[in-house]
Amino acid sequence: MTTSTILEVKNLGKTFERKISLSSLSFSVKKGEKIAIIGPSGAGKTTLFNLLTGIVSPYEGTILIDGQALDYWQRKKQLANKVGVIRQQFDLVESLPVIQNVLVGRLKDWGFFKSLWSFVFPQDKQVAYQALKRVGIEDKIYVRTSSLSGGEQQRVALARLLVQSPEIVLADEPVSSLDPARAEDVIKMLTKLADEDNQTLITTLHSVEFATKYFTRMIALKNGHLFFDLPSDEVTPSLLEDLYRLKEFNQDE
Repeated sequence: MTTSTILEVKNLGKTFERKISLSSLSFSVKKGEKIAIIGPSGAGKTTLFNLLTGIVSPYEGTILIDGQALDYWQRKKQLANKVGVIRQQFDLVESLPVIQNVLVGRLKDWGFFKSLWSFVFPQDKQVAYQALKRVGIEDKIYVRTSSLSGGEQQRVALARLLVQSPEIVLADEPVSSLDPARAEDVIKMLTKLADEDNQTLITTLHSVEFATKYFTRMIALKNGHLFFDLPSDEVTPSLLEDLYRLKEFNQDE
């Protein structure tokens, strides 16, 4: 792992309908780190994810990737080289064969006509095959995506990321729709692929068990604020208990 900073979040704030979703959030990420963002429902994890991916804009603060503002990479149309995204819904076109979903990761390198042609006659078949082989489902390359199980579809999404080859992978609750056994299988694979390709991995997770087992650092949010930012092996049960403790209301109020 290198020691250079690839992502910086500075005093990030976001409000929705006058309600604070994130407040003065700051942290930095080194290249090659594996970070789990944890916290109770409503803590601001999804808002942070949407800010990092550029889906929404902050009310205040900045996001820097390799020292440049996020909108710089968007203007240069180079964001796909820097950031790849995987979501809990997989973002696959289920009516298409697996190979075409995987090759979506190649669109950033193709012109308009080659991209259009590939939806009829898939290009770079060997690239797609090798990516699917790395995630263990190369035999599904020409199968209709809708016929796959949830775990297999998530592997297709991982193969698409391999083809895209971004420097940073942002994953939003990537296993929330899977059963525990398949969920751990996908998390294990996601972190292994990030290690092999020296990618920076930032994942929002509900599972503290997965965060502790597979990620080297945890950033915890609560009520839109940074609750703690620690190496995973320094996160204690008492910290986690405080993080997930529900607010106690005065019965007289």
